[in-house]
Amino acid sequence: MANIPGAEVRIDAATVTALLRQQAPHLADLPVQPFGHGWDNEIFAVGPGLLARFPRRRDAATLIEHEIGFVPRLAIRLPAPVPVPVFAGRPGLNYPWRWTVVPRLPGTVAAEMTPADRSEAALGLAAFLAALHTRADSDAPTNLFRGVPLVERAAELAPRVAAAAGVDALAAWQRKVAAPRWPRPPVWTHGDLHPMNVLLDADHGLAGVIDFGDVCAGDPAGDLAVAWLMFDATARDQFRACCAATDRYDPGVWGRAWAWALALASMFSLASDDMPPLAAIARHGLAQTLSDPEFGPAA
Repeated sequence: MANIPGAEVRIDAATVTALLRQQAPHLADLPVQPFGHGWDNEIFAVGPGLLARFPRRRDAATLIEHEIGFVPRLAIRLPAPVPVPVFAGRPGLNYPWRWTVVPRLPGTVAAEMTPADRSEAALGLAAFLAALHTRADSDAPTNLFRGVPLVERAAELAPRVAAAAGVDALAAWQRKVAAPRWPRPPVWTHGDLHPMNVLLDADHGLAGVIDFGDVCAGDPAGDLAVAWLMFDATARDQFRACCAATDRYDPGVWGRAWAWALALASMFSLASDDMPPLAAIARHGLAQTLSDPEFGPAA
């Protein structure tokens, strides 16, 4: 195992405050505090109701542009809140990339709850994805890593699946990777859907979905992998049944989604030493994919 990718640029609360003072003076008097970090962004709380998101790696700078350009367009069609930027910053004070200020959506990150507690969100998340997974606009971004046929990433991911899950799991995964591709036009996909990017309300229902940097046009199977990354078998059955009722997906989508789930869980397990919630998602995802009687190694 190893750590998540290191930051290429360091940014602290003082720099955030200075950038707000320079570019968004209407926000400059709000207190700024570190809030969290992920693979791609450093996040700072700006007062009680806002979050500032700063790419921490060059590769993430493009992703923040996607949030600025496409999340407002998608938000109007989605049945749960998403973080539409209220301000888009520009490079300055030796910080090299664009950045955003977004609403701090209410709710608890699903990764902080047990899989049993997350089950109440199964139907709401399925409905959210059905609303999102519509034919993508002609200018929708593409993504070399998400939304693509998994066979295009097989050479890169196979060693990770073998290392995290074993050779029997790798053989099952390779069979699904070789299955027919998404047969329909590309649809909008979130691109990075897992329990750290899902918010739940006090009743454990869906409260919102965050972190749309990987939003792109492609195969929805990568998003549907959340069925194994987030839920137990009972809730997964409910999630799948609700998705099937929408008639948005082809018959092979669940095999591809299982393969995505195993690939993502393997990747997370090998790069999450310094992020315990992501490591927990990896453990759960590996357990759920490997024990699945329909797709797992023993199937």
